[in-house]
Amino acid sequence: MAKVKVHVFLKPGVLDVQGKAVEGALKGLGWAGVANARVGKLIEFDLDGVEDPQAEAKKMCEQLLANTVIESYRIEVA
Repeated sequence: MAKVKVHVFLKPGVLDVQGKAVEGALKGLGWAGVANARVGKLIEFDLDGVEDPQAEAKKMCEQLLANTVIESYRIEVA
């Protein structure tokens, strides 16, 4: 069984409204050095019964987990 983590973020150049809100809030709380905050999502799951977990996770990202027009993703398999 493989442990899979998929990290999904908006592509560079796509406005990250949540990231800007987090950045503004952190600055408002006194962390003036915060810049370029980006908010993404982490999807974790166990994957069993496949020969190549990395390839299967890539198919999942392309079909469902990431909107590849505006998002990029990174897969970790352990």
